[in-house]
Amino acid sequence: MTAGPLSVTTAGGGVLAVETLPSVPRLTGLYARGAASSGRIAAGRALPSLPVIGGGEDSLTLPPVAYRVAEVDTADMASHLRDYQRLLHEPVSDHLPSGYLHVLAFPLATAVMVRADFPLPLLGMVHLANDAALARPVRLGDRLEVRAWAEDLRAHRRGVQVDLVAEVRVQGDDDAVPAWRGVSTYLARGFDPSEVEGADGADGGDGQAPGDVPGDAGGDGTAPSDAWAPPLPTGRWVLPAGTGRAYGALSGDRNPIHMSALSAKAFGFPRAIAHGMYTAARALADVGMARGDAYRWTVRFAKPVLLPGTVDVAVTPAEDAPGGFTYVGWNALRRQKHFEGTVTPL
Repeated sequence: MTAGPLSVTTAGGGVLAVETLPSVPRLTGLYARGAASSGRIAAGRALPSLPVIGGGEDSLTLPPVAYRVAEVDTADMASHLRDYQRLLHEPVSDHLPSGYLHVLAFPLATAVMVRADFPLPLLGMVHLANDAALARPVRLGDRLEVRAWAEDLRAHRRGVQVDLVAEVRVQGDDDAVPAWRGVSTYLARGFDPSEVEGADGADGGDGQAPGDVPGDAGGDGTAPSDAWAPPLPTGRWVLPAGTGRAYGALSGDRNPIHMSALSAKAFGFPRAIAHGMYTAARALADVGMARGDAYRWTVRFAKPVLLPGTVDVAVTPAEDAPGGFTYVGWNALRRQKHFEGTVTPL
């Protein structure tokens, strides 16, 4: 594979230097660093005498660097992939689904968020949405290059949004477009939107989770809304209390809000909640092989799924995208939407 220049151009036209890491870091250590950095950021913002995190004309700034792991060998991941397929109800295949590629790349994106110069706290971040494109198949046994960086810091009526971008390239593939590219949008609440240069108060989504952390669906478990009428379900998931622990063991994301009711209560939840990306990837699996070898997969998160819990799901052909699908998951008793998204061919 031609590695290309060691720089990344962001969606806004900025150029980031690329720093190569020897391997994909482990999430356990990253979350420990994230907790410490979140405390420093909170303390700094509580003291009026200290400058705004990031400095530079009193505006928040993102790290001017992208992380890269030059070689990730998937040849020894067969057992892990099969475990993922069983848990997510994915069709058995040697192709790595988009949700699995997110799991592989997520630790590198998290490493960006725990840098000392990342201006937002990891703890308390709300995961709003994901948009991932699988341009061509990635197969078990492929050697991959993974990159990740942060971009597009922008205002939200409840704080500040940021995108974490991850890309996967396959060795031997000289195409300029990565085989897989995922954009995860997060919200940091409690920040003044005016701290973002050029902020106009734009609102790009809703964030409602107390104590949420990247990788998780947002929500607060409040009263049901009468504004949304659920469609006819095409399936129902019955999720046991250990769903968060099972997905955490596979993904490395052992955030306390997923592990048990006791640990989740410390973050404002009545019970443990399912990982947002578990629910999104489970919906992608429900679409199955009808999605084809190349597809775009989007999700927007709403209320969290409390565990144990039951989720009604509707997967239906998309009216405005031939060959595509829409999906939505909800709590039938409370008529609360948990998530919704699309799967469209590329």
